[in-house]
Amino acid sequence: MVLCGLPGSYFPKVKTFWEWLGPDKLVHTLMFAVFAFSIAFGYRKEYCERDKNYRIKLQLITLLISVFYGALTEILQVHLFRGRYGSAYDFIADVIGCVLGIFIFKIIFRKKMIKI
Repeated sequence: MVLCGLPGSYFPKVKTFWEWLGPDKLVHTLMFAVFAFSIAFGYRKEYCERDKNYRIKLQLITLLISVFYGALTEILQVHLFRGRYGSAYDFIADVIGCVLGIFIFKIIFRKKMIKI
């Protein structure tokens, strides 16, 4: 939340030919990939020991929590944080990051079901 709330003047300006595809979108994607992976990683033991239905449920809950958090940060940027503004493109980058984090978690803990 701290990183999402820092004023935009704290970060260097980088001009791109597509304003909506700036480096900040990559930062949003990476932040939320780590966030979603961390949520799922907290439940790794249950994920490895339970059945397929539980794994799907865990992935959906992780996705819902992380997407809700992404939406919350964008809403707070509009209404609460000074020097920040919410963006639909930032939210899309957040959602892509959430999906990416869950996908990476699934790859790591796939069939091996690593013993904890």
